[in-house]
Amino acid sequence: MKRYNDYSAYIRRRFGGRVQKISVNAGFTCPNRDGTKGTGGCAFCNNSTFNPDYCDPRRSVGRQLDDGIAFFSPKYQAQNYLAYFQAYSNTYGDTAAVLAKYREALAHPKVCGLVIGTRPDCLADDLLDALADMAREVYVAVELGAESCSDATLSAINRGHTWAETCAAVNRLAERRIAVGLHMIMGLPGESREFMLSEADTLSALPVDFLKLHQLQIVSGSLFAGRYASSPESFVLWRPDDYADFCVDFAERLNPRIIIERFVSQAPRGMVLAPQWDIKNFEFTHLVDSLFLRRDTWQGRALGFGLDSLPA
Repeated sequence: MKRYNDYSAYIRRRFGGRVQKISVNAGFTCPNRDGTKGTGGCAFCNNSTFNPDYCDPRRSVGRQLDDGIAFFSPKYQAQNYLAYFQAYSNTYGDTAAVLAKYREALAHPKVCGLVIGTRPDCLADDLLDALADMAREVYVAVELGAESCSDATLSAINRGHTWAETCAAVNRLAERRIAVGLHMIMGLPGESREFMLSEADTLSALPVDFLKLHQLQIVSGSLFAGRYASSPESFVLWRPDDYADFCVDFAERLNPRIIIERFVSQAPRGMVLAPQWDIKNFEFTHLVDSLFLRRDTWQGRALGFGLDSLPA
């Protein structure tokens, strides 16, 4: 048993076995790239870092899913798949056109649900109502790029939305009973360790279902890459041991009903300028698991929850 509410275990409970996400690039963009709110994108972002080779917006959604399943099937004995609309903001566009992409994915015989990555400020009411209808029939989850609870940070990294908009989006999704997750970056410039830990308290007060944490990385092709080249001292980047210790401290302050999907994410090695970690994601997760045991602690402990509050 993990000492935190583990996403993999949740998926096995929800679907009765392993289910693999297949990334899809459906050709969307973002309002802070197309000039609606800004240009250049978020300061930390290069979408190539999480766009697998089989994702090509020139191919149909169905073809990308076929290619993704062919990629994963030799590695995993997954019987079903979730179509993961990952690149850019996947609710940003004409509602009818967006829904057509989702329906194409759900028409695939091996797809049992949708995971949709987007921004908090790109959720039209008619689209949410349609997703709520879908969620009554199949699995639907929406992942919001929140990144920080600080408006000053959000402005500095060129997000183009506020923390209040994130809270509103979470509540609008929860009211429609659509599973909602948040992405948070740990280590953004200007944020102290104590502030980042306090974000666990803030998130625990929201009706969030899932949480993805990841450490700040400086990746080539991002706005941060230029800043790092000229003033590397303006970034305080994590070492694996320090970040693992932080993750356990953070989880202690996080309500145990929130499922932790990941603590860490690493871009392709050739794209990472800093920090250079000589550790794989699963090795880091094992480090965190071991630290929970060594410290005899668990998610929610600082809030007064017992170990038995975690799913069995």
